[in-house]
Amino acid sequence: MGLDEIIKGRYSVRNYSDRPIEKEAFDQVIEAGMLAPTAKNTQAQRIYILCSPEAVARIRSVCRSAYNAPAVMCFTAKRDEVFRNPFEDNFNSGHQDCSIVATHMMLKAYELGLGTVWVNHFPRQQVRELFEIPEDEEIVLLMPIGYPAAESVPSPRHSESKKPEEVVKFL
Repeated sequence: MGLDEIIKGRYSVRNYSDRPIEKEAFDQVIEAGMLAPTAKNTQAQRIYILCSPEAVARIRSVCRSAYNAPAVMCFTAKRDEVFRNPFEDNFNSGHQDCSIVATHMMLKAYELGLGTVWVNHFPRQQVRELFEIPEDEEIVLLMPIGYPAAESVPSPRHSESKKPEEVVKFL
């Protein structure tokens, strides 16, 4: 499967099968994330893979967007390791680094037949408390992961016309 096919085929999966994710598949998804670029190669991201029945039940108790995925990845940025822009006091690379890493993992997951969905709609403080995530880590996103259910299909919005003329400007 080529990169164009992966980019065009991947969609947000919101319905998962009961099929467990093999360790080898997780290992490949993790490796893709570790190969992702981060600012100055700080690798400030932390990835919590919530996959035990207890962890999955806890995340589902506070996040309806965990859907019925067999696992959920929680991406955080360790505040004292992120790159800080010397020209802007309030800018650091944490969200960008986590986003790049998560995207690499998302695309690799699709290549392996797994589905994912990017989730930002959840109570971060409750997640922090449930999983004892240290205060020096900023929770950036959740990503449910698993094999799509047979009836899983892309949202109608997935195929809506993209509007490059509105979002791309050549200067």
